[in-house]
Amino acid sequence: MQSSDLLQKMAPNFSLSDQDGKMHTLSDYRGKWVILYFYPKDDTPGCTKEACSFRDNTQQLTQKDIVVLAVSADSPASHKKFAEKYHLSFPLLADVEKETIKAYGAWGKKKFMGKEYDGILRTTFLIDPRGVVKKVFENVTPADHAREILTFFDTQ
Repeated sequence: MQSSDLLQKMAPNFSLSDQDGKMHTLSDYRGKWVILYFYPKDDTPGCTKEACSFRDNTQQLTQKDIVVLAVSADSPASHKKFAEKYHLSFPLLADVEKETIKAYGAWGKKKFMGKEYDGILRTTFLIDPRGVVKKVFENVTPADHAREILTFFDTQ
């Protein structure tokens, strides 16, 4: 399955632990807009830029009643170090088994330095208050991603 296959469909539900050991279930966020973004690895250059982009735009996102949830296959302990190091104020969800990552089509072929391998595809889902995927952002530019989403909201 590709991530774009979920457009205009109910987002797959999940229950994942965050950096503090708290469980988050997607259905708990009904009634709010949710940015669900998948990223490859804690504390790497692109992932740090993306996380800090959301951190730096928290006020604007909160004003629009938008919740940010980030998912990678890293452990809760790794997430905790990452969140503390960069003062991230949103949940970093641990999908060590990669079940949610695969359910959203955010797992696939990647290339780095001429080598092909399977990994997490940097993908974001904008989920409406009813739980429907309204927009899928693929191959995002990490540093500008939060602004890109805010611009999308402003044009709707």
